[in-house]
Amino acid sequence: MSDARIGFIGIGAMGAPMATRLLDWPGGLTVCDVRADAVLPYTAAGAGAADSPARLAEQATIISVAVVNDAQVRDVITGPQGLLRSAAPETVVAVHSTISDRTAEELAAECATHGVEFIDAPVSGGAPGATRGTLAVMVGGSDAAFERIRAPFGCFADLIVYAGPVGAGTRMKLARNLLHFIAFTAATEAQRLAEAAGLDLKVLGKVVRHSDAVTGGPGAIMLRDRTAPIEDGDFWLPILRHVRDLGEKDLGLALDLGNRLDVTLPLAELALEQLGQGLGVGASERHSS
Repeated sequence: MSDARIGFIGIGAMGAPMATRLLDWPGGLTVCDVRADAVLPYTAAGAGAADSPARLAEQATIISVAVVNDAQVRDVITGPQGLLRSAAPETVVAVHSTISDRTAEELAAECATHGVEFIDAPVSGGAPGATRGTLAVMVGGSDAAFERIRAPFGCFADLIVYAGPVGAGTRMKLARNLLHFIAFTAATEAQRLAEAAGLDLKVLGKVVRHSDAVTGGPGAIMLRDRTAPIEDGDFWLPILRHVRDLGEKDLGLALDLGNRLDVTLPLAELALEQLGQGLGVGASERHSS
């Protein structure tokens, strides 16, 4: 597919570094953004420009969409100047925006009436990952569409996974971001405890980033293929029991420190209550008693 011309709509915080990584794509690049000045660096570097999604679809056969929300995605694809006004059959439209999985399914059905392949392809890794070409892309769509996008998406991503049919990529992104923002909330709770204990929050942050880079952070336990309770004899049972025992001990100590410092730690209390069950090994005898 190296001769396929790529279209890119939405040259914003995420779209800009992604599109920049596509400037050297052999088949060429055409960009489109509501801000005329946003496309200037790309045209100066040799890319084409289109003043509407419909005009862009006249030139490109694989089109990436990186706009803000569901409404903008719908307008880009089905609006008065949307892609479906001129997209040729077998064009692949890939939405990188995080939208509703239902929106993805509805747009896929509408694209199909025009012979256009829709895939939801949300990304993880932020603008730094896009700049370095190290994004993760989670793709929902047909096997054929997935094969067509792998090479161009490899310009800005070093992990491209096939999640399943349309909507699956978005569902995977929502699960990933669920962890992301719960972890952010937990980080604020940890900072309140550290602040009350008179600790340097910036130094704590440095320690967290260093150790997570070594251990893999929460993703280090995401190695099983199911969430059901672990049966006796399973390879993971002693490993995750050990994780539970360490977690219950450390959470208990943190909660004790919080009580002494008069700092409420609701996420820590919930974690202590649910850790063993979530790991599939149940609470320890010490905690359940």
